[in-house]
Parts: sequence; C-alpha cells; structure tokens
Amino acid sequence: MGRRETLARLLRPGAACVAAVGLGYWLRGRSRKPEEGYVAGVSRDLSVAADPALPEMVIVRGEDPARLVRKAFEELGGVGRFISPGDVVVIKPNMAWDRAAAQAANTNPAVVAEVARLCQEAGARKVVVADVSVNEPRRCSERSGIAAAARSVGAEVVLPEQRRFRQVDLRGDVLRLWPVFEPFLTADKVINIPIAKHHSLTGVTLGMKNWYGILGGQRQRLHQRIHESLADLADFMRPTLTLIDAYRVMLRGGPTGGSLRDVELHKTLIAGTDPVALDAYAAKAYWGLDDRSLLYLRLAGDRGLGNTDLAKVRTSLVSA
Repeated sequence: MGRRETLARLLRPGAACVAAVGLGYWLRGRSRKPEEGYVAGVSRDLSVAADPALPEMVIVRGEDPARLVRKAFEELGGVGRFISPGDVVVIKPNMAWDRAAAQAANTNPAVVAEVARLCQEAGARKVVVADVSVNEPRRCSERSGIAAAARSVGAEVVLPEQRRFRQVDLRGDVLRLWPVFEPFLTADKVINIPIAKHHSLTGVTLGMKNWYGILGGQRQRLHQRIHESLADLADFMRPTLTLIDAYRVMLRGGPTGGSLRDVELHKTLIAGTDPVALDAYAAKAYWGLDDRSLLYLRLAGDRGLGNTDLAKVRTSLVSA
C-alpha cells in the first residue's frame, strides 16, 4: 500500500465524522423552532366601544394646536373614554423625515405633546411616542421637534432598534410574516396621530398610511401592492383613537416635501373613532379624492373597517 493511499484511509473516518456533525448542524438550523422574537398571528384591536350619543368624527378649527386637541377630546366624550388609569399608551406620530415642523412632513409637535399630557392626566402609567422613521431616527425625532415636545410633558420617546422588533404573522392578503416594532404589540392603548399630506404613490398619506411606521424590514417591497398592504395594516392595527393633524397640510411634493410653497395653513384637527372615515374626509377636503380614486379606502370599506360614505358618519364641526 502506497503512502498516499494509507493516508487517505486514515483520514476517511475523520472526514465522515466532520460531515455528520456538519449535517447535524444544518438540519438543526433548518428545523429549529421559531426564534424568541416570533409572535404568532395576532390582531391589535384597541378600539373603544361605539356610543350612538357621540360623534364618530370631529373637525376642529382654531389657532392653537393644543386647544384643538382638548376640544376634540371633549367632543368625543372626554379623555377618560379612551384612557384608563394604569394604561401604557403608545402615540404614533408621523416622525419619518429629517424635516422641520414648518415643512409639514411630520406631525405637529404641539399636537403630540398635548395628547401625551392629557393621557397622563387621565392616569396613564406610561406614555410612549414611537415611530419607525425613514431617515435616521434620532435626527428625525429631534429636528421635527417631536422629541423635545414629548419629553417636555414627561412622555418617553422610543427609537427603533433591531432588538425591539418581533416577527408577526399579520394574516393579511399581502402582509404575512413581517417585523413589527415592539411598543405597538405591548401597549394597552394606541393613538394614531398622522399629518395630512400628499403622497406620490397613494395620492395621500393619512391615518392608514401612517401604520407603515410600525413595520421594520424592507418596506419599499410593499409598494408594488401598496393599497392592499394599507388595508392589511388597517385590519391588523385598530387604534384607540385617530387624530389627523391638518394644521399645516402638504398639498404637493409628498411624502418628503421640503418646499414651504407646497404647504398650506388650515389650522384644523380631524379626530375620531372611525379611521376610514377620517381618511375619507381629509382626502376629499384637501385633494378632492374619494374611494373611487383611492383603492385603499375602498378595500378598507369592503372589509368593514370603517365608513367611506361620509353622509352616514356622525360628524361634529366645531371651533376651538
């Protein structure tokens, strides 16, 4: 037997051992249980019970954003209808862009601060302000003015970190397994505070589009079926309350904006318990769009998530 053949025979058992161990590791990786961050299919329905004696939508106009917020809550039955002592409340502004408040790409910081303050007055154990920004999160939170405004009233600002996302089966037509920012999975109450503005893909970005900011991952992949994904998100995340900030409205150039020429001052807050109706009202009021031109509104209405027929929505129009 030659030297080379002898060496080959000696090495074969070791190679087989290494292959077996490698195969074992590979199989274990293929068959491992879902990671610790996985959450089975859930639905975050945090909505409040309907009250036929109260409006479903309130349109408030006035000079002071904080007064708009207080008047909206008053018309809807008071903060106590939505917030109970001991609640952990998560406020979801649009805080996606590295823009100043005057550019109207992010929610008005005064609106966010007043909602947070009222929640604390109602006895909330903790109030968190959170969003998954498109631009660098810390920069967005600071330049928008939202971080400083929230902290000034004692709210906590939570910025997205990879460790704080959980894989969730959203059970949607388009959205299946997707990373969701943890605060939105654990809150007792969630208040959605988008800003009304133009969007180059959907036509507008309002309350339902604001839910993109609870997702991690490659959200741009969803743009191929963006309307269906918006309906999926609205089905998954049903908020305690929605307040659409229309104090400044970006009529063109959205969603990032930048030019003050695209912004109009409307000094309005649209609040209510029917998020579909709120989107329908804002789309019609500022862009002349309805569910015939906005597929996501029609899909949400067809799923029974809210009413696109504004004539059937109990509405209050007031001044503050």
